[in-house]
Amino acid sequence: MYFKLNLYYCFLLVLVFTIFLTACQSEEKSLVFQGEEFPFELEQVVDGVQIPFAIAFISEQKMLVTNRFSNEIFLIDVKARTKTLLKGIPKSYAAGDGGALDILPHPDFQQNQWLYFSHSIGDSIRSTMVIDRGKLHADSLVQIERIFTVFPFYKGSSHYGNRMAIQDNYLFVSMGDRYDLMDSAQTLSNHLGKILRIHDDGRIPMDNPFMDSLDTAPEIWSYGHRNPQGLTIHPETGEIWSHEHGPKGGDEINRIHPKHNYGWPIICHGIDYDDTPIGAGITHKEGMQQPFYYYVPSIAPSGMQFYWGNRYKNWKGNLFLGAMAKTHLNRLVIENNQVVHEERLLQDFGKRIRSITQGPDGFLYIGVDGGGIYRLKPI
Repeated sequence: MYFKLNLYYCFLLVLVFTIFLTACQSEEKSLVFQGEEFPFELEQVVDGVQIPFAIAFISEQKMLVTNRFSNEIFLIDVKARTKTLLKGIPKSYAAGDGGALDILPHPDFQQNQWLYFSHSIGDSIRSTMVIDRGKLHADSLVQIERIFTVFPFYKGSSHYGNRMAIQDNYLFVSMGDRYDLMDSAQTLSNHLGKILRIHDDGRIPMDNPFMDSLDTAPEIWSYGHRNPQGLTIHPETGEIWSHEHGPKGGDEINRIHPKHNYGWPIICHGIDYDDTPIGAGITHKEGMQQPFYYYVPSIAPSGMQFYWGNRYKNWKGNLFLGAMAKTHLNRLVIENNQVVHEERLLQDFGKRIRSITQGPDGFLYIGVDGGGIYRLKPI
């Protein structure tokens, strides 16, 4: 009799635990939030991606995701909700802000299979950021070639940027100032604190704005940037947009124009981490661009996407940024070349939103630290 009772209580314990586990999994995979325009569900696609730095679709059903600190790239089947670790990935220096960074398919990927992969290389003595390109063959990256290396190498492991965007076979690349070398953002002989422009095979375009200047890195498109972790192309105008981390306050969104100086570290809308001014503590200077929009206090932006689909009421044309320090999805309504409204979505979710993209199905997909990939579905 005692043995039967023990079995009965064990059965009840297992049953309760199973119900609890199922409820937790259900809660994790189906989360409902209320936005200003409509309620929506946050639907988990996959988990187990600790720092999903970048998301890129390569077909209607498949995406690639970089896992920054683990030096991994996953091939994810959105419909089956499975992920496969790609083989043949070049080794990265995964420390500080480094590791596997951005991933970008060529616009003609279905024909040429080219993928662009930005990542940090080196060690604790010297490191930098590079761009490799290779072709996807089954679950492997093959025919890998290095098409660009940032100069100079430096001992630190901070502020590598990095995002890529491609337009008319030109590859745009954002590079950070490496933190300790902030003054390099104003020095044209290096790549630090710059937006760079190269051909999709790594060649330097002859019409780059500093091509004919002596002692100038010919890849430079714009300069005076701090740590740009957002880069995208406006789907209507073709204009390059970027965002960058400020220090304590002063995160910026910028419309990028060739040869323009965006001011860092001479002008800034934030202060240093010890509450002292940056440089002379000024926010404006002749010849230096003011940000299109800035955040005080900082939201720590990462990832950037103009939404141009029809899945969400009143969101078409809005600009979306992931926010890490303020753990939300930042939505900006832009009219007449200015931000007229800001909404902070998913604040109750409490996750560091690292990346965002629009899928071929018209839905927005986000990557969150710690972590996985989610799809936003209106209810």
